[in-house]
Amino acid sequence: MMLIGPRFLSSSSPPSSTRHETLLPALSTPPEPCRILSSYSPDGPTARRGRTASSSKRPPPDLRRLTARIVDLTRRRQLDQVMAEVEASKRRARAGRGGGINIIVMNAVLEACVSCGDVDLAVQLFEDMRGPRGCGADGVSYGILLKGLGIARRIDEAFEILESIEKDASVGSPKLTPHLICGFLNALIEAGDMRRANALVARFRQVLYKGHSVLLYNLLMKGYIKSNFPLGALTVKDEILRQGLKPDRLTYNTIIFACVKASEIDKAFRFLEDMKDEAKRGDNPELLPDAVTYTTLLKGLGNSQDLYSVLKIVVEMKSSLISIDRTAYTAMADAFLACGSIDGALCIFGELIKQAGSNNDLRPKPHLYLSIMRAFASIGDFDMVKRLNKRMWPDSVGSISSSAKQEAVELLMEAAINNNQIDVARRLLRRIVNEKVYFSWTSRVGLVALKVETLSGFTNSPLRPHVFPQIILNDPVEKYMIPFHESRPLCADLILENVVMRFWKDSAVPLVNDWGSCVGIVHSHDCTKMDAPLVSMARPPLCVPASTSLKHVIDLLLREKSEMVVLVKNGNMYEGSYTSSSRPLGVFSLAFLSKYGAMHETSMTSESPG
Repeated sequence: MMLIGPRFLSSSSPPSSTRHETLLPALSTPPEPCRILSSYSPDGPTARRGRTASSSKRPPPDLRRLTARIVDLTRRRQLDQVMAEVEASKRRARAGRGGGINIIVMNAVLEACVSCGDVDLAVQLFEDMRGPRGCGADGVSYGILLKGLGIARRIDEAFEILESIEKDASVGSPKLTPHLICGFLNALIEAGDMRRANALVARFRQVLYKGHSVLLYNLLMKGYIKSNFPLGALTVKDEILRQGLKPDRLTYNTIIFACVKASEIDKAFRFLEDMKDEAKRGDNPELLPDAVTYTTLLKGLGNSQDLYSVLKIVVEMKSSLISIDRTAYTAMADAFLACGSIDGALCIFGELIKQAGSNNDLRPKPHLYLSIMRAFASIGDFDMVKRLNKRMWPDSVGSISSSAKQEAVELLMEAAINNNQIDVARRLLRRIVNEKVYFSWTSRVGLVALKVETLSGFTNSPLRPHVFPQIILNDPVEKYMIPFHESRPLCADLILENVVMRFWKDSAVPLVNDWGSCVGIVHSHDCTKMDAPLVSMARPPLCVPASTSLKHVIDLLLREKSEMVVLVKNGNMYEGSYTSSSRPLGVFSLAFLSKYGAMHETSMTSESPG
């Protein structure tokens, strides 16, 4: 780690520009070209001592193009290409063919480093900017670096910078302004570190409270919402009132969201009424609830399944003067669906479709179609799901992701199986198997697929060649088995009530006799007599040689409708027979496939570049 505190000391440097537009709360968004250019002040000397007068003029066109190029590459997260472009510009300058760099360009590079998560490189570039051959550093440079250090949780280094700025001992002599501190504060809040955020506010209270703006308090309330104590936002509102400030609409919306997140719906409604009363008392229409206020409440009411209050809010929204956009309509429909009111959701959906005919901005997104399709699929209304699936393509707005396309087919299959249309469900399952690389048995399609397999008797299964891509079906099952002792077999003469909790976790458990031989397998759904010995409810052990192919074992489990198979040494038995001299080597179960699929799904997600 680089120690940067002592290097910020400088006896004299001219003042810097005070423009800090790049420090606004959108931490993950790279700066726009115009915002970077606006941070350059031709009237104020922003560079270190010794810069020529020509360097303070408007940047030449090639540098403006370079800055725009850096911003574009930052959006694509191509940091290596950013550095290559900067080095190429330096080479052109050395060859006398234009090019070069200035503070504006390097600020864009700093922002690229922070956005791409390479804070070490940002610190190194910042040091180069302030060095004897650098282009200098201004307040924007400091702000970007502070933001990056906050995101990287390098808090001590950030505080050292702030303290050096406060003592007017930093190269470039940046001014300690609320905008400069708020960039660092917002990084702490985004990380949910309210302890350090409050410490920062306490340390620089005089600077942050200049002008007594309510913006700072709104920022602190957002931090409490991101933490595990959302109702802490209420204490911030009390502080706002003690300071003699007036809460604005964002303040109330943030407080209402905090109450919803904490499942305190009654408190959220009280603040809604306070919001209306305050707007009426002060004759301030800017304080009246807006679409954000109501959609936040609808989300909370949907979670609590309060259908009466949902109806009340919907009526209030329609009777008010607010503009109900697509997001608000979607929130209404989602709230009705969460409360189990498909009819209510259909009424909202129909109204949205009708108004979308004259207003293209109201065309629903695929999310709404899928939400309604889920509701109809759960009750087995195959025709309705099919109609919605057909209309989603021409009537929705925006691109339909591959996951949305897959879910639409899965919902058709779910609706078919819930409507007892087994043949239709099987055809859809074949389509899914042909299109998907893998799916988890714990997902919707996995569970429905198992149901399709069960109802169709496991005949002509489309899943056989498509179990999991990382499992080779011709491998011996021994490669995937669990050693017998790790399956934790139970004694055959144990009474069920003494070990009943074992079957809450495991769907099948092997039984052994006094000599350690497997004498049966107990399935959880066969456990019906609490006072009976386990052996009385056990099935004969289904056994195969360890060299049997995995495909054959899976087929055997599906055909026999068993959860587990016991593996024994090769050559001492035939399939289905078992003797006390056949020592079990291990077990293989369908539960292993489910866990293996879930682990593979997690690893695929973690390795994805997105």
